[in-house]
Amino acid sequence: MSELVQLSIHDGVATVTFNNPPRGYMNAPQVDAANVIVDTLEALDDVRAVIFTGGVPGVFIRHYDVGELVAISKQLRGGHVDDRALAEQARSGNAVSALFDKVAALPMPTIAAIDGFAQGGGFEFALCCDFRIAARGDYRIGLPETNIGIFPGAGGIERLSQLIGQARATEMVLRGRTATPEEAAVIGMVNWLADGSALQAATELARELAAKSPRALADAKALLRGAQTMSLADGMAETRARFLLLLKHDDTALAAMQAFLATGEDINRR
Repeated sequence: MSELVQLSIHDGVATVTFNNPPRGYMNAPQVDAANVIVDTLEALDDVRAVIFTGGVPGVFIRHYDVGELVAISKQLRGGHVDDRALAEQARSGNAVSALFDKVAALPMPTIAAIDGFAQGGGFEFALCCDFRIAARGDYRIGLPETNIGIFPGAGGIERLSQLIGQARATEMVLRGRTATPEEAAVIGMVNWLADGSALQAATELARELAAKSPRALADAKALLRGAQTMSLADGMAETRARFLLLLKHDDTALAAMQAFLATGEDINRR
């Protein structure tokens, strides 16, 4: 396993640690290693929740390595691919988009434990997760790419717009604004602030989620994602279909409902 990305699994909770000292940039070798790990996680039935965290103190993923982007720019300028062919090639995706899309599509809940800087490609990665928990502290979260002449190129524009609305996302992206953890929580860029370590808070949430029916969570997650693109009628039809199939096939659901009836109907117990 690559030293740039580490995987540990304990009691149904997988923790994936991005570790690229000293600055904590994301780069191409790290993306390749993470792609392998996410493929592995998708195939493991005993993993019920996944936490992504940073291994460099004070950093989640600082941003994508700008040096690599400069090298790509120079390579493109010296190449012979015309603009139309280049655009079509880009539309088919790349290793970064594959990683981000696979994380978003994982059937189990995913949590970004943000204990430090999460900017540019780092925050774009966090946006792929179902939950973002941030520690309080003196660091920044957001998409500052326009400050260096580029723009978020790995889904950040689209995912941030869906998360906090187009008006707020327009301000953040075009101005290249980043937020403190406190501001990020207020405007919805992160779900909540941890009183201590974001990783510890994420671990507690992951354990809660791991105790629930994996099929129920996977179906609910797929429907929540689909609600962003499907019509209301299509989304409701898909919900009805998944609901009946779950009732027919999922033993965990049947056992949980029977236990609910037998224990005084306390639906809020965890």
